[in-house]
Amino acid sequence: MEPLLVITNCPDEQSANAIALATVDEGLAACVNILPRIQSVYRWQGKVESATEVPLFFKSTAANYPALEARIRQLHPYELPEIIALPVSHGLPAYLNWMAAETIQ
Repeated sequence: MEPLLVITNCPDEQSANAIALATVDEGLAACVNILPRIQSVYRWQGKVESATEVPLFFKSTAANYPALEARIRQLHPYELPEIIALPVSHGLPAYLNWMAAETIQ
């Protein structure tokens, strides 16, 4: 099992909650952390923009990544959502085993 931490940002709590609930309910993520709002500064279509966003951290696996990415894209309100996956190289073995057990593979 290859554990992943997948990250995205949503424009509001409503979309963040909808994405988190759907992906956990469907077994695509074992857990999703919904963080407090952050301020993002980025370049979009040639202009520097600034927006408040709600970060989501998904605990999942490499095997589930394609389906998780597709579901986030389907539910996400942004035209081009940030979706990045970071490998988890170390972790409490019991927690990593729980992640594997709680996700479809």
